[in-house]
Amino acid sequence: MKFRTLALAAAMAFSSPAWAEVTEVRFARMTGLGYLQVYLLQDLKLVEKQAKAQGMELTARYTALGQPTAVNDALLSGSVDFGAAGITPFITLWDKTRGNADIKAVAALNSQPAFLNSINPNIKSIKDFTDKDRIALPAVKVAYQATILQMAAEQAFGQYDRLDVLTTGLSHADATNALLSGKSEITAHFTSPPYQYQQLEDPKVHRVLSSYDVTGGPATFSGLWATTRFHDDNPKVFKLVLAAVEEANAIIRDNPAKAAEIFVRLENAKQTPEQVEALLKDPDIRHTIAPQNITKYTDFMARVGTIRKAPASWKDLFFPEIHHLSGS
Repeated sequence: MKFRTLALAAAMAFSSPAWAEVTEVRFARMTGLGYLQVYLLQDLKLVEKQAKAQGMELTARYTALGQPTAVNDALLSGSVDFGAAGITPFITLWDKTRGNADIKAVAALNSQPAFLNSINPNIKSIKDFTDKDRIALPAVKVAYQATILQMAAEQAFGQYDRLDVLTTGLSHADATNALLSGKSEITAHFTSPPYQYQQLEDPKVHRVLSSYDVTGGPATFSGLWATTRFHDDNPKVFKLVLAAVEEANAIIRDNPAKAAEIFVRLENAKQTPEQVEALLKDPDIRHTIAPQNITKYTDFMARVGTIRKAPASWKDLFFPEIHHLSGS
């Protein structure tokens, strides 16, 4: 009888409780329109909605962070389950975690141009920066904008790290305030929507460069990623989070006014909902879960040693749930 009881206990140990999926998912995201889907997930409770449709109870929690390194650190520490930031910080993380945490992308979030703006009238191109200038971006050598600046420097000087010494890490909000005040060492800011457009409303600000100038056209700006362990241990939750992101994309496409209102309200943005809605209708901004021209980044990053080896395909970077899509 004792052995039967032990056998029953062992069988129960390998039944549903040990294999139950999480009942709470935690997101960390940066700020800005590059992460609009996550704003919609939060405000409209789209993850909870998708879970309820599947007969599941699930709670989602959200944290806004100012730098991509903070997002990645939160994911690595286990503080969050999903991270959303610029695509190149993800590529670096993917490379560093191969064979251990094996972090991969759940989905791309959008393709959008990032502008390098300046208040120095003498700066017409990146060749005009001097030692007296300072370029703000979210994280030195790590942020999406830092990689684009390196790509641009390679094209202009044949030396990819030529301008790294001029960069300083600041959140988009803090850098915008510093640039517009004209009272700090910051003379330029490599930023993203909507901050770049807010800056250009000031007559002393002009655009020096667009990321699309560097990549030769539209390319993925941001993404959402997770650990392989979370993906494998929570297949149902993973799929419903992906479905929630796709629902958010549909809202952005079909009801941009609603999406804009949510962004302005949650972000306490300087722009009006109408101004943000106009940006969402910009043909240069595309919201899609399929990556676009992502190998432009990986080829460069592998060539200069930021990552050890370029992936053979964009599919190496993403979980298989979106491999059927036409990505690049």
